[in-house]
Amino acid sequence: MSANEQYYRVLGLEPGATLEEINQAYKDLAFIWHPDRIPKDNPRLQQKANEFLKEINTARDRLRAYLQQKPKATPPNASPSPSYRPPRPQSSETRYWGADFKRANLKERDLSGRDFRNANFTGANLSDAFMHKVNLSGAILFQANLFRANLLQANLSHANLREANLVGADLSGADLSGADLRGARVGVGDRIFVKLTGARLTGAIMPDGTVHQ
Repeated sequence: MSANEQYYRVLGLEPGATLEEINQAYKDLAFIWHPDRIPKDNPRLQQKANEFLKEINTARDRLRAYLQQKPKATPPNASPSPSYRPPRPQSSETRYWGADFKRANLKERDLSGRDFRNANFTGANLSDAFMHKVNLSGAILFQANLFRANLLQANLSHANLREANLVGADLSGADLSGADLRGARVGVGDRIFVKLTGARLTGAIMPDGTVHQ
């Protein structure tokens, strides 16, 4: 079995599934196996959920890269179109440095792997968005809604997260060094509902105004 066939199997798909089917399968599995949905008193199942989440993240990323690089089939003996241009590198397709997404509705959007350095997401709706390994270094997320957003291994260093809604967000492995989280909503009452397993918080300004050492 090839590596790609194994990735399809991880997502419960047959080889040849479309990018849309891959993204939807990923969303469904991530929703079912999100660690926040697993009882906290069951560490074995918590660990299993975290491991499986890493597997489906890898499978989705590898298959997406494979399909984006795969050349489109052309009819036999067909000549290339004179207007043909090679596809742009993925980096230029996913780079949105300083872009303006103020109050944009990006609910449930798959933004994984994109580069949003210094972008403006003030008041944007990013609830349930998939932002695995996204680069939000220096981005403005003031009053943004990140409810249940998947920010696994995201770069949020020096980002402005003041008054953002982070309830249910997964920031496992994320870099939050130097980020400003003053007034950010992270739970209900004394209960914290943000996953920060392995997150880097050095120099971050916490919701209560204290600086994390």
